Amino acid sequence: MISSRLIQTPSLALSLRQSLHAQSPPLPASALQRRRTTSHAVSCSASGEKKGLTYKDAGVDIDAGSELVRRIAKMAPGIGGFGGLFPFGDSYLVAGTDGVGTKLKLAFETGIHDTIGIDLVAMSVNDIITSGAKPLFFLDYFATSNLDVDLAEKVIKGIVNGCQQSDCILLGGETAEMPDFYAKGEYDLSGFAVGAVKKEAVIDGKNIVAGDVIIGLPSSGVHSNGFSLVRRVLAKSGLSLNDQLPGNNSKPVTIGEALMAPTIIYVKQVLDMISKGGVKGIAHITGGGFTDNIPRIFPDGLGARIFTGSWDVPPVFNWLQQAGGIEESEMRRTFNMGIGMVLIVSKETKNRILESYEKAYCIGEVINEEGVYYS
Repeated sequence: MISSRLIQTPSLALSLRQSLHAQSPPLPASALQRRRTTSHAVSCSASGEKKGLTYKDAGVDIDAGSELVRRIAKMAPGIGGFGGLFPFGDSYLVAGTDGVGTKLKLAFETGIHDTIGIDLVAMSVNDIITSGAKPLFFLDYFATSNLDVDLAEKVIKGIVNGCQQSDCILLGGETAEMPDFYAKGEYDLSGFAVGAVKKEAVIDGKNIVAGDVIIGLPSSGVHSNGFSLVRRVLAKSGLSLNDQLPGNNSKPVTIGEALMAPTIIYVKQVLDMISKGGVKGIAHITGGGFTDNIPRIFPDGLGARIFTGSWDVPPVFNWLQQAGGIEESEMRRTFNMGIGMVLIVSKETKNRILESYEKAYCIGEVINEEGVYYS
């Protein structure tokens, strides 16, 4: 069974979900979708021996993904940004699409289904705001072998919650029931968001110069990337999702709760920062961490110097690194390490932002050398 859920005819379209927002006519949905790409390297000693767990050890070959993107780029030049821009009058429609990866496996194991929809929305809307776009609407895809209506309702409630946090509407979606395709009780999720920004207001990083300041906004934890490696570390540690998170300063939180913390949706905070001026570039820190995501918004010849110790790294990352024996360079290229969004601003803008927003940190500066360096 495959059923489409588009908010056009109120009867059938809302059979599984109810929009909690007043509906408005949708914009045309043509958009060029740019694919995210990261590179990844296996950490080795001088003799070539692997040291500690890596993302590739966990089954994720980012080099193969990068090669696929390179081939796609030959067929569709211009891909590679966080969102795809489509000209529409005096504005651009900005589109982004994503899923939540193997974080779903932990949702199945913990039984926490009411926040995974927040993660789904976050991964798309956080991408499109990097261009300065305000999210307009979101659509989802929910697939399972046998539809459990109560479970699906929990997931959809999370999606609606995410849309509310993003100040956009859940326009509709697709429910696909495919017998024998998924294990019992499991499902898959994906979705996409569309936003809009005036052409003269697009944030594209072109005006970034050496000496500009790097502002970081804190994450809630792992967010929705790197969970194949997370699950490998968990298995190696001998601990369970119900055990207390080690090194959490005696605060009562289980490993499962820490790992399932929903991805922060930065829409309102970032758009407010943009409205005050001085924001030149924005990077969503997902798979690839600082090392691969920040350079994507720089003009040629520029790089970043990150001030280590300028923000508090959440305990969950310290545990992952210690339990998995993961090298620092691998951590920085797999996880967000406690910073989920990065803004490049002028020196003049820095103080205003830091004084206006309690949860914003000066974490680095732009330099005249390509790459990301840590000091």
